[in-house]
Amino acid sequence: MQIPLFPLHAVLSPGLALPIHVFEERYRVLVRRCLDERAPFGVVLIREGSEVAPRDGRAQELAIATVGTLAEIREASRLRDGGWDLLAVGVSRFAIRTVHTDLEPYIVADVEPLDDPSCDDADADGLMARVTRRFVDYLRLLQPRDGEATGPLDIQVEVEVPDADEAEADAARVVASPGSDEAHDHASTLRIPDDPSQLSYLLSGIIQVEAARKQQLLEAPDAVTRLRLLDELLDRELVLLRARLAPYLADGRVAATRTS
Repeated sequence: MQIPLFPLHAVLSPGLALPIHVFEERYRVLVRRCLDERAPFGVVLIREGSEVAPRDGRAQELAIATVGTLAEIREASRLRDGGWDLLAVGVSRFAIRTVHTDLEPYIVADVEPLDDPSCDDADADGLMARVTRRFVDYLRLLQPRDGEATGPLDIQVEVEVPDADEAEADAARVVASPGSDEAHDHASTLRIPDDPSQLSYLLSGIIQVEAARKQQLLEAPDAVTRLRLLDELLDRELVLLRARLAPYLADGRVAATRTS
């Protein structure tokens, strides 16, 4: 399977939404082709290098992760300058086998789909319950206390309205941010997944940690391993948040929109 790649300083988890502002010509071409062909593209983390090509015409040097997420365009707005504002949603993981830099203006890669294996771990149910319970505590502690100037979380997830007719399933899909009016309107449809993979991806996308740690979660070989990694991360994050040693401070340059 060959797909176009969109390298970013961000990790996209399956089931999560990512706003992207597109202004470079090569990625305008990528977006136009994906829209015309109704095809996905791959979001992959930049380990070293810049999202934006050098203006002096030199070849761009990038070190990218070998595991990324296939993304589908849910919304696309054409701008007056020819750029795009996109809302892309992660649908599945892939592993990069070969990278091509001379086929298109953008990077193209041969990839292999990565599916989580079936979960037959006897401890999975208990682990899911523990991680979910601790994640609720984590979200509560992220809320600002009196006198703290902490920005709100702006995490977008794709949810489905369960009572929609099957034929209307696509139309019933909405993108909501926890705490937003949209999320409030659909609060009755927002349920903790009972599937280990879905739960692990959801929490991986929401937890506010460094991109390298999110990439580690994305690359986990199965859902149970991912949940155990999340449990370890929550150990650290809960201690820090309870002591207010590292309160989450939203960086508007990163939280609002990815740009390239």
